[in-house]
Amino acid sequence: MYPRSFLAFVTLAFCVSCNGNEPIKQSKWPCWMGNKHDGISEESGWSTLWPEGGLREVWRAEVGIGFSSVSIADGRLFTMGHTEGVETVYCLDALTGKTVWNHDYPSALVDNLYEGGPGSTPTIDGDHVYTLGKEGQLICFRRTGGEIVWQRQLQEDLGVELPEWGFNSSPFILGDQLILEGGRVVSYEKLSGEILWKTEKHTAGYGSAALLTREQQRRIATLDSDAVRIIDPTDGRELDSFPWTSPFRTNSTTPIVHGDTIFVSTGYQVGCGLFRLVDDKLELLYDNRDMRNHFNNSILYDGLLYGFDGNSNFGRVVNLVCMRHDTGEVQWKKSGLGCGSLMIADGKLVILSDDGDLVIAKTNTMEFEEIARATILDGRCWTVPVLLGGHVYARNAAGNLVCVKLPPKTR
Repeated sequence: MYPRSFLAFVTLAFCVSCNGNEPIKQSKWPCWMGNKHDGISEESGWSTLWPEGGLREVWRAEVGIGFSSVSIADGRLFTMGHTEGVETVYCLDALTGKTVWNHDYPSALVDNLYEGGPGSTPTIDGDHVYTLGKEGQLICFRRTGGEIVWQRQLQEDLGVELPEWGFNSSPFILGDQLILEGGRVVSYEKLSGEILWKTEKHTAGYGSAALLTREQQRRIATLDSDAVRIIDPTDGRELDSFPWTSPFRTNSTTPIVHGDTIFVSTGYQVGCGLFRLVDDKLELLYDNRDMRNHFNNSILYDGLLYGFDGNSNFGRVVNLVCMRHDTGEVQWKKSGLGCGSLMIADGKLVILSDDGDLVIAKTNTMEFEEIARATILDGRCWTVPVLLGGHVYARNAAGNLVCVKLPPKTR
């Protein structure tokens, strides 16, 4: 018969292994908005019963000025930052924060009315990682060693000048294609860097492409500072567009695709709109000014949109808003989190306030209900946090990147 202490150890090990809190090396968040491009993680096994003294900081790293979020796969974390005229792509060990490899190149800060620095999030795809710099430096690296496979320059390839806010679109992978927005929508062959197609010029947007699939037809939805566009990814033909202009040329969010609908939202009193795609034509279902995403996306979960409405730079109150996706009806508003960001994990809101508080709240149709809170950063925090492997990764504008450990859920 086994001793009682051994049986207790086996029981604990079983609970930890089956609670869904996978080791970081077995988990992945490979690109902007995650595995399914929806900002939602199904990872469970972490607890909202946090110590009174705060969460345990596992490591902290300096990655330079910027707003690039993190991508993680096979225990490697990728992000970008700017330091004194140099932009850097970082590959870090996700468990320790130590640098595995990095790559530097000269780049302007492009700090127009904010800190500047890279705003694109690296995209991991198989053995490669793709990054887009502030001035349009598009690079394909080998993921493990950082060797450059190919590189391009968007200003030259697209025949456009540097956008007012730089290039910030995160690479979107569709089969053999890498698709970006930045004064045109462009497709590259992902392994060679060859240009496959590009659209006509428009005023640049700063979000990423989204995929709509219906009746075995694939369509790309993008938002720039002129319009919402529907594009055939086989040849780059624009099938339809709907005017969606920004008074400051700042449309920066990624369209949210659900079934045959497309939701977009922008700041500066423009607001949001829900479209249906019928026979490759956009039909507006509703629009309002109750969800004005400044730069960070809303997240759609269980029929509800959660996002930050407003722009704190103009002295207005910014609210976290819960809105019905199908009607645009507001369910509740919550102030006090500033111009923050969020993802969803295990059916809960994972929020980073703009002053560095990590907040967990329920997804709830009736009211905002906070479950846990801890301060993990200071300074301006506009970049979306990532919860993976029981850890939360978050950064501020100055380039302080922190990894904190969430308590495991016990049975």
